[in-house]
Amino acid sequence: MRASMLAVIFAGAGLLNAQDTTTSMRDYLAPEKSARNIFEDPKGASPEFDGVKVSIGGDFALQFQAIDHETPTDLGNYTTITTSTGPGPVTNTAVTRPNALVVMGNDFNLPTANLDVNAYLAKGVKMHLRTYLSARHHNEAWVKGGYIQVDDLDFISEGFASNIMKYARVKVGMDEINYGDAHFRRTDNAEAINNPFVGNYIMDSFTTEAFGEVYGFYNNFTAMLGVSNGKLNQTPVKGTNYNSPSVYAKVAWDKQISEDLRVRLSGSFIQTNGLSSGGNLFSGDRAGSRYYYVLLTQADAMGTANYATGRFNPGFKKVKAVQVNPFIKYNGLEFFGLYEYVSGNKAAGLTERATDGDYTQLGAELLYRFGNKEQFYLGGRYNTVSGQDDEVSNERKIERFNVGGGWFMTKNVLAKVEYVSQNYNNDPVWGATSALRGGKFNGIMFEATIGF
Repeated sequence: MRASMLAVIFAGAGLLNAQDTTTSMRDYLAPEKSARNIFEDPKGASPEFDGVKVSIGGDFALQFQAIDHETPTDLGNYTTITTSTGPGPVTNTAVTRPNALVVMGNDFNLPTANLDVNAYLAKGVKMHLRTYLSARHHNEAWVKGGYIQVDDLDFISEGFASNIMKYARVKVGMDEINYGDAHFRRTDNAEAINNPFVGNYIMDSFTTEAFGEVYGFYNNFTAMLGVSNGKLNQTPVKGTNYNSPSVYAKVAWDKQISEDLRVRLSGSFIQTNGLSSGGNLFSGDRAGSRYYYVLLTQADAMGTANYATGRFNPGFKKVKAVQVNPFIKYNGLEFFGLYEYVSGNKAAGLTERATDGDYTQLGAELLYRFGNKEQFYLGGRYNTVSGQDDEVSNERKIERFNVGGGWFMTKNVLAKVEYVSQNYNNDPVWGATSALRGGKFNGIMFEATIGF
């Protein structure tokens, strides 16, 4: 049923694209699908408007996972309840067994898919909507979010505020906020074509909230100021919640210095102010991580429940976070860096702890792209997170190393392979019987992805 519906949708999309869009229009509506290393949408002259244009796009991704895991920790016991189904009275039998890690095999993960709808609604006004058709966390179709981006105000009257809009942009929606540069290179469910590796960063700064952003572009500089309501799940009911907006900003400098050299440097800041809102910066992904079921035990729920394995969420409220990202590309050599510092209070509901905690994340990617179209690449990524939940807690530390490569068969089809190794420090701060205490996993991941 779902397959047949998708066939109809994408067959219809082909007709729409053939009749209503051009190659340049598709590139304008979805620049991240037409070229690599796109950050904010480029600011330039808007295409002329001669009617609504609609472009249908999509993403597909499939992994083959061959990962092992281990932990030195005594995982304790777990209990299962068996209910009798035969004739006679219903009885429940409790059986207690020693807990152990789930046994990992080598096999395929659940395929993931996205459906994108992009529309040109007026001169300089475009809309984006993304639906997760299948995800690790939501096997059913689930709307991720969308936005409207305004680069011209000609829909009010021709040339209205054109001297301002030449340098300005307004973006509003219910979608991912523009904090940091790492989210431009991350895997968004099935959109994995801009991620040179299989997984995202350990602390995955990504959340979808109701937001408004104002941009200014001048020469090689971009400045942005944004505000969101701090909520991942929307409701007008206040109750006893302590809700407060989140404020964030970014400044970036990006220049093609020569034909061979491009340099970008960006800095972002976010402050969240609520106790029942604003805590989603590192837990807002509704899709799920790529390293399926690592360091889960027999007592843990499988399926869609434990969807963030391999990631770390500090769980702070009243967050202050900074992310700095350098990007350098010289011919085929490419470097992307990440420095992130986050502080906040690990409150339980509306009850705050006596002291705040903080975590630092470092990341560095080095790639070499080669081939006549740079269709091949090799590279590595180092990523570490360390910090404390509060001033009296022990330190947590996570370290990951990836090395791999990829082949762009076309600009929309990518096959990649990586070796990943991740380990956690052996400290009771993870929990006396937690598999994360001294746990580690390593192995090979293959991924094939299509994005258009």
